[in-house]
Amino acid sequence: MKNYYQPEIETMPQDQILALQDERLVKQVRYVYDHVRFYRDRMDEAGVAPEDIRGTQDLHKLPFITKDDLRDQYPYGLLAVPLEECVRIQSTSGTTGRRVVAFYTREDLDIWEECCARAIVAAGGTKEDVCHVCYGYGLFTGGPGLNGGSHKVGCLTLPMSSGNTERQLQFMTDLGSTILCCTPSYAANLGEAVAERGMKDQLKLKAGIFGAEPWTEQMRQSIEETLGIKAYDIYGLTEISGPGVSFECEEQAGMHIQEDHFIPEIIDPKTGEVLPEGQVGELVFTCITKKAFPLLRYRTRDLCLLTRKKCSCGRTHVRMLKPKGRSDDMMIVKGVNVWPSQIEAVLLNQGYQANYQIIVDRIGNRDSIEVQVEMTPEMAQDETIPVAKREKKIVSGLKSMLGITVDVSVVEPKSIPRSEGKAVRVIDKRHLY
Repeated sequence: MKNYYQPEIETMPQDQILALQDERLVKQVRYVYDHVRFYRDRMDEAGVAPEDIRGTQDLHKLPFITKDDLRDQYPYGLLAVPLEECVRIQSTSGTTGRRVVAFYTREDLDIWEECCARAIVAAGGTKEDVCHVCYGYGLFTGGPGLNGGSHKVGCLTLPMSSGNTERQLQFMTDLGSTILCCTPSYAANLGEAVAERGMKDQLKLKAGIFGAEPWTEQMRQSIEETLGIKAYDIYGLTEISGPGVSFECEEQAGMHIQEDHFIPEIIDPKTGEVLPEGQVGELVFTCITKKAFPLLRYRTRDLCLLTRKKCSCGRTHVRMLKPKGRSDDMMIVKGVNVWPSQIEAVLLNQGYQANYQIIVDRIGNRDSIEVQVEMTPEMAQDETIPVAKREKKIVSGLKSMLGITVDVSVVEPKSIPRSEGKAVRVIDKRHLY
């Protein structure tokens, strides 16, 4: 695929990408060692000197860094430049503890927005498009990242932020939005609203760029059908920069990682051993161009695999397949590993929408798990299939997928709260005891 924005670096031969990474990694390790006391102490403890890192082949010598480290160093402990050189901060939600605050220089912002621009171009975006951004703005990285990327491409940008579905749909139709950027759960909500109003033929949308939460291939198909678009995945973390670390092309077969800025690894989450290409493990990133808040070997907790198989789009950067879950999101219920994505796949395969909640509890010494899922309006009107029969079918499907029996409640349409940002899929009451 050729586009006026696509930089030549995206089609660079693999040996040239590796040489660029080697050069940038060596410089970055020295830079971080000299400017961040935390890293200097951690490397000294591990017996690793900057001169020991001569290229990516030595990356495994560096110690890992985790989200707990970032929380412990809040707010300025990992800052590598004087505060007056920073022009922006972004932050995680802080729902599981102390917040993580990431700092950006002007150069950092420029690189981040370029990565988001590449994602928009990969989804078919040009300066002729109207980019409708309803990720949250503020401290959340979704809105600012895609907003900046849209400007770089030259799109007419609608900084809608999240919420107010009526206003979203009005602007979408009045201004002819062609590219939608939001969480997949909110895209599903918009699709539901479009179907209810019978306004699908009024939309000019052609593509959607969705991320910030896990979503299944079944959910992709549902969104594409309800909104009449092609749905693209995008990946990123506030700690790394935000969305745009990787993104899908038209092949929709994994997200290209921007290897000129980020070096990925897959490790065994238990041992930390680097795994070969094609094996599922925990994704680790090293930032090789960030200045204000550089991270070396950051453990994301996302579980996926990498592939360098040739992509028909012409991009040569390695692809990460859609994460199957997070090592810290996996639930152990009745002694079995359970990921929400497994449950979602069963529900969507049986024709339900992505409006569900998983409630895990403990009664005495025994775990319980219940799935509440909404009927579609069509299901609610079909009196030929009793609710009990629907529930029994889902129980059977989940038993086949998970190997355990799950309680299922099929509820009325619109009875589960809608999300305007990241959806709350799991309520684990065991954490309250």
